[in-house]
Amino acid sequence: MSSVGGPLQGLKVVEFAGLGPAPFCGMLLSDLGADVIRIDRKGARPYLNTSVTSRGRRSVAVDLKHPGAAALCLRLIDQADILIEGFRPGVMERLGLGPDIALARKPALIYGRMTGWGQEGPNANKAGHDINYIALSGALHAIGTKDAPVIPINLLGDFGGGSLYLAFGIMAALHHARATGKGQVVDCAMVDGASSLMGMIYGYFTSGYWKDERQVNSIDGGSHYYNVYQCRDGKWLALGASEPQFYANLLRHLGLEGPDVHPQRDRTKWPELKKRFAETIRRRTQAEWLALMEGSDCCVTPVLSLAEAPHHPHNVARSTFVEIDGVVQPGPAPRFSATPGAVRNPPVAIGADNVSGLVAWGFDADEVERLAREGAVQDCSEVAATG
Repeated sequence: MSSVGGPLQGLKVVEFAGLGPAPFCGMLLSDLGADVIRIDRKGARPYLNTSVTSRGRRSVAVDLKHPGAAALCLRLIDQADILIEGFRPGVMERLGLGPDIALARKPALIYGRMTGWGQEGPNANKAGHDINYIALSGALHAIGTKDAPVIPINLLGDFGGGSLYLAFGIMAALHHARATGKGQVVDCAMVDGASSLMGMIYGYFTSGYWKDERQVNSIDGGSHYYNVYQCRDGKWLALGASEPQFYANLLRHLGLEGPDVHPQRDRTKWPELKKRFAETIRRRTQAEWLALMEGSDCCVTPVLSLAEAPHHPHNVARSTFVEIDGVVQPGPAPRFSATPGAVRNPPVAIGADNVSGLVAWGFDADEVERLAREGAVQDCSEVAATG
């Protein structure tokens, strides 16, 4: 593991391996300097170097059902500032690793729990995925065409409403713990986070500004000035000219100046103006439009593919994307002027740090070998075979 800085340097995190939002939160903390040791399942399928959200951690492979596993994990937790887990409610308690036990041993511990529905409520023990959580929040209903909702991949529930809220909650709880010495449980539910993300929209809806329908509002595809349009070459432009001055610039560059297009906020004219915009933009290629509008403050950008985005000059200039072991991936965010973060290491083999990681966290090497012989952790020969 490389030695890097970051504003979270010195922070120690125990992460129980999972899928989706919990690992992404672990990645965020690691990218910003935290020492994250992940407890992987013994014998689990190896991580690929394309498993971007698994980067930056140490890996210890543990059989959580082994009689000695709980004691091992609790010793790691004793040294940690933060714990992250993404199991269904009750799983950690059944493993003997629940918050009551952990906080009794380490009162200042921040115990981060990531679930879809939360630790209680009628749905708490039901299965679900991002699509289900955003459906219950109102977000899925608000996104899409008039005919049907459109799935915004798993950005809103898993990562926006989940990982980011868990990271934010952990930092808030850590601030409180450092002031008072008292840790606590952070109950992060994706349905709560997705609902919170909809705060502005709910405010607009209550005020009457937002209609509870799709493609009839200013930023949901209903307006002509905040929309996507296809160019002559089949590529797309994204228009976001909401403010009057940007809208005026856009009209001028599209050659659509005139009194009939100036009532920007007149919703009755939006369907007709969308057709005019579409017909106009289809006359040129994406590159031609971008060249024409360069430096114009029209709020126009190309819709880039996953292959194209890392090569855009702005992203290149900011090193928004990095390449690790041949895998192009987003770099750490956000940026810090004094303590920049970095990717500590690519995804490692399951159990790659059984010795080095546990020793770094206070275990004796002979003790680690004993735990391997007893089957509590994966031995080095097994790591080599699976890694």
